Amino acid sequence: MKKNNLKFWFFLAPALLCFLVVVIIPIIVGFFYSLTDWNGLNVNCGFVGLKNFIDIFTRDSGFLNSLKFTIGVSFFSVILTNAIGLVLAILVTKKFKGSKFLKSIFFMPNLIGGLLLGFAWKFIFTEIFSSISKLTGLTFLNEWLGTTETGFFGLIIVNVWQLSGYMMIIYVAQLQQIPYSAKESAKIDGAGKVQTFLKITFPLLMPAFTIGVFLSIANSFKMFDQNISLTNGVPYHSTQMLALNIYNTAFTNNEFGLAQAKSIIFLIIIASIGLTQLLITKKKEVEM
Repeated sequence: MKKNNLKFWFFLAPALLCFLVVVIIPIIVGFFYSLTDWNGLNVNCGFVGLKNFIDIFTRDSGFLNSLKFTIGVSFFSVILTNAIGLVLAILVTKKFKGSKFLKSIFFMPNLIGGLLLGFAWKFIFTEIFSSISKLTGLTFLNEWLGTTETGFFGLIIVNVWQLSGYMMIIYVAQLQQIPYSAKESAKIDGAGKVQTFLKITFPLLMPAFTIGVFLSIANSFKMFDQNISLTNGVPYHSTQMLALNIYNTAFTNNEFGLAQAKSIIFLIIIASIGLTQLLITKKKEVEM
C-alpha cells in the first residue's frame, strides 16, 4: 500500500510542481503587487493596501466599460459558438462522401493564430466590405470597425468563426458515444427526428455542453490577440475588452500595481462564472 502511494505521488509530483510554479506562485506574487504602486520600472514600490481595488470601481470608468463590453461579446459568442459547433457536428457525423474533408475544413480556423486572424478579418471588414458597399450601395457595410457597434459584431464574428470548429470536435466525440439502440428504440416508439433529438440526443450531449460552454466562456473572456489586431479598442477605447484594458494599464500607462489588481478581479470573475456554469450543467448530465 505504501509503495503504491509513493508511486502515485512520484508520478503526480511533476504536474503539481508545474502547477505550483506556473499558477499558484504567480497568483500569490500578483496579489502582493496589486497592493502596491509599482510602475514596472523601479525596484522599490510603495504599499498602498486596497487603494488599487477601490480606484478600479470609483475612478477607473474604463475598466467597468470594458467589463460590460466583454460580457456582451462573450454572451453572444458562447451561444453562437456552441450552437454552430453542434450543427457542424451533426452535419459531419452524417455518413456521406466528403464528411471527413468538411470536418478538417471546419476545424482549420482554430489552427490560425489570433493576431493573424484578426488582421485577416480586419482587411475583410474594412477593404472588402467597403468595396462591396460601393458596388451594391449597401451603406451598412461602410465604416466597419469604425464604430462601437460594428466593432462589437466584428469581434463576435471572428471569435465564433475561430472557435466553432473546435467545439464541433467536442460534440462529434460525444455524438459518437450515444448508443444507436437508444435512437432506434425512440424510432420504434413513434418518435420523429425532432423528438428523438430533443428527448434522446440533446440530454445525452450534456457532458459535451459542460466542456464546450466552459471552454468558450474562458476563451471569449480572455480574448486579446483578436481584439488588439482587429479594433485595438477604437473608437475611444469603446471596443476594448478586459484583457486589452489590463494590458494598456500595465504597458502603456506603466501602472503595474493597478493592472495586477484588475487581473485579480478578472480572475475572480472568470472563475465565478465558470464554476457556476459547471455546477449548473453537471446537474443536468444524464448517464448513458
